[in-house]
Amino acid sequence: MSRQRAKGRGPRTKGAKVSQGGFSLLEVVVAFAILALSLGVLMQIFSRAMNTTALSGTYSRAATLAEARLNLVGLEIPLELGVHSGDPEDGFAWQVSIEDYYPEELTWEVELQPYLVTSIVSWDSAEGTRQVSLTSLRLGAVP
Repeated sequence: MSRQRAKGRGPRTKGAKVSQGGFSLLEVVVAFAILALSLGVLMQIFSRAMNTTALSGTYSRAATLAEARLNLVGLEIPLELGVHSGDPEDGFAWQVSIEDYYPEELTWEVELQPYLVTSIVSWDSAEGTRQVSLTSLRLGAVP
């Protein structure tokens, strides 16, 4: 019995394969390449998402300014035909245009003049000039 144990624990014979645990260098290089490609794609996705979020915030601020300018028509901006503009605010240029509005059929007998009021806010960005435009109808006295 002791001879059998000694044979099993002795040096290996020449034809036997030696198995080693772990990864080969090629497997490690391929894994790193896949990881690098995946991280590159993820970085592009996050970068585009951040740019879209920033652009959305800018559009929101511009729409708020355009709406504020529409609300000032008849108060600080006179309800008269023409184009009104002012100093740029936080990089946003604005203008309000007031035009006569002639609907196809007037169904009321009231002495009021409808005006088409358009508020345009524009700003410069890396992709060029962008703008937001809001339009409303206002009723005013007949001139």
